[in-house]
Amino acid sequence: MDSRSLVPADVAFQLPVAQLRSVYQTHEVERKLAKLPEREHEHLRTTYERMLERGPERFQVKPSGVPDMASLYDELPNFTDALDDVRRHVALAQDCRDGLEVTPMLLLGPPGIGKTHFARRLAELLGTGMSLVPMSSMTAGWLLSGASSQWKGSRPGKVFETLVDGQYANPVIVVDEIDKASADAQYDPLGALYSLLEHDTAHSFVDEFAEVAIDASQVIWVSTANDERSVPEPILNRMNVFEIDAPSPEQARRIAGKLYRSIRGEHDWGRHLAPEPTDDVLDALAALAPREMRRALMTGFGNARLAKRDTVLIEDLPRSSTGARSRIGFVQ
Repeated sequence: MDSRSLVPADVAFQLPVAQLRSVYQTHEVERKLAKLPEREHEHLRTTYERMLERGPERFQVKPSGVPDMASLYDELPNFTDALDDVRRHVALAQDCRDGLEVTPMLLLGPPGIGKTHFARRLAELLGTGMSLVPMSSMTAGWLLSGASSQWKGSRPGKVFETLVDGQYANPVIVVDEIDKASADAQYDPLGALYSLLEHDTAHSFVDEFAEVAIDASQVIWVSTANDERSVPEPILNRMNVFEIDAPSPEQARRIAGKLYRSIRGEHDWGRHLAPEPTDDVLDALAALAPREMRRALMTGFGNARLAKRDTVLIEDLPRSSTGARSRIGFVQ
C-alpha cells in the first residue's frame, strides 16, 4: 500500500507521509524481555512482544507546501491566532527533510466555545489521529506516564500507547481541561508533562510501566483550560498560550450555518431538508455556545421530519434555545 494513502485527503489541507521515524530502540526492548522471570509479569511480557512484533518505525507526516486553510478559518473564526501558529510551523517544515513540529499550545477560554473541537479538526487535517487525555477525571499521574509493573493492575500510559500502538510518530495528543488536574502530595498528575513538553527531554521519555525510552519529541500537544490561574507556571512556560474569545454574534451565525450544512451533508436524510437554514433559526442558534448548536440542530432536524417539512422552523428547536435568556459564552 502507498504510505500516502494512510493520510485522509482534504482539498484544503493535505500533509503527505514523507518518511519513517523510529520511536524506540528494538535492542532495548529485547534486553528488557530477556531479563523478565519466566512466569511473572505477563502483561509486561506481552507489551514487549507486541513492541517487537510491530517494530519501532512510525510514519511522520510533513507538508509539501503551505496549504489553503480558508475553510478552516471560516469554520473556527475565533481561533485565528492558533491557526496562524499552525501555518507558521507548516511553513517551516515545507520543502525540507524535517517532519512537522508544532510548539505545544494551550487554548484558554470559557467552556463550550470549541477548544476540543479545534484540536479534533487539527488532528483530522494533519491525518495523524488524536488521543484525548481528560484531566478532569484523572486521579493519578500514571494516565500519562504509566504505572510501575510492580503494582497490581498497572499498565502503560497514554503517551506510550499512542506511539507504540499507533501509526504515527507525530500524533496529536490533547490534554483536555488541564486546569482541572487534581494533584495530591504523593503524585503530581502533570509531572510527566514537564519533560514531555520539552523537545530535548521528550526524545527519551521513559514510561514507568515499560521502562523503555520512547521518542515523544514529535508529538503535537494541544491543551485546553478554562482558568489560567490553575495551570502551573512551569507548564505555561512550555506552551504558546492562546486566549480564545467567544465568537461575535456574526461569527456565531456563520458557525451555525456551516454546522447546519455539515450535518445535513453527512446524513442521507439531509436530502429531505432545505440546503440552508432560515434567518430566525440562525439567530436562535447564534445565541448558543458552539457546543450546544449541534444538539439543538439535531432536535430541529428531527422535529421538521416528524412534521413532514423540509424547512426547520424556530419552533422545531429545543425550547431553551428559543427562549429569552443571556447569551451563553458570549460577551454582552
